[in-house]
Amino acid sequence: MSSAKQAVKEILNELPTLLAVAVVETETGMPLASHSNLSDFDIETAAAYNTEVVKQKLKAVQALKLNQTVQDILLTLTDQLHVIKLSPKGDKFIYLAVNSRDTNLAVARQILKSQTAVLN
Repeated sequence: MSSAKQAVKEILNELPTLLAVAVVETETGMPLASHSNLSDFDIETAAAYNTEVVKQKLKAVQALKLNQTVQDILLTLTDQLHVIKLSPKGDKFIYLAVNSRDTNLAVARQILKSQTAVLN
């Protein structure tokens, strides 16, 4: 099993109520593995748009000469949390969407951190 598929499986095991999760290639926006618990959640569209978010944030950090590495990006919606966690090399990221009422953000971030560490 690929590391992307394994990561999605592990995240799903630890956060079974998640809305959607995908491991995405940063350069192309292609989901390498994904899962959605919502039939109308288009994970490919989400992956493509969130790739643009990642690319723009990386450009902003570089333009501002911050000499920093983007760890993760958090988007808070009305009743959802969307977390983008970059892999150590930044060539992939995990995109996670959860319901904010039934997910602890700190726990979700820790799970994503452990799973991005093993992406190759």
